[in-house]
Amino acid sequence: MNFRVFKVCSVLFVAVVFVVGCATVHTTSGGAVGVERQQTMLVSASDVNRSADKAYRETIRVAQTKNSLNRDPAELARVRAIAGRLTQATGVFRSDAPSWQWEVNVLSSKELNAWCMPGGKIAVYTGLIEQLHVTDDELAAVMGHEIAHALREHGREKAGQAAGVGLAAALGGALLGAQYGVDPSLGQNMIGAFGDLAFMRPNSRGMEQEADRIGVELAARAGYDPHAAITLWEKMSRVSGGQPPQWLSTHPSHQSRIADLRNYADRVQSLYLAAKKPG
Repeated sequence: MNFRVFKVCSVLFVAVVFVVGCATVHTTSGGAVGVERQQTMLVSASDVNRSADKAYRETIRVAQTKNSLNRDPAELARVRAIAGRLTQATGVFRSDAPSWQWEVNVLSSKELNAWCMPGGKIAVYTGLIEQLHVTDDELAAVMGHEIAHALREHGREKAGQAAGVGLAAALGGALLGAQYGVDPSLGQNMIGAFGDLAFMRPNSRGMEQEADRIGVELAARAGYDPHAAITLWEKMSRVSGGQPPQWLSTHPSHQSRIADLRNYADRVQSLYLAAKKPG
């Protein structure tokens, strides 16, 4: 990349980060794990939650038509019981969260997947349960992680970041086109790629780390062994095969993730032991 072009790209993104950084909020309390990062929210919570609810309804509708929704009553009861204990613990991070309209369903699919949409709409895939042979503690680790994304409103945060990067790419492409006589779309694509690597991907990894840390605390407070997150990711590491370098990934590498989980699981071990005490 021409140095002058790179400099223009860099200046544009510094400007975007500066402007975005002026509008920060706290979504959650730090908890025992101390997740204190302020967040930028350029999109309204009501808009995001409304869109998420609509998407969830459509997902459930499609699953019903394919006969892939909640096919095993025992499996569904197990997942919902774990989710119920985890959601009761969410008040430590957000006082409003226990009263969210939580919803939990199990989708029959070979995918190793689970997610929690903004507002508390959860789905767990049977592939995750059956292929990894997860224990209740490991399943709580997965669901705690996904619930943490919703508590931190990472989806809403990413929507705002994507809008900022897109705007910078469009403006930068026009500037590069005017200055160097190149097709503005080429400049826009180049700046968009620069922003993805320099801004979006690192933030995605940071969000995953936050969800890991909050997730182990939720599990511990709900009476599930927080160290099960480590065995879960060891299983995931064995089945996932090769993975891209961490700097090119939106998720931390398995090695760095497991090391961080071990550290934070140790920190919340006392919460787990307290939750397990009778009476």
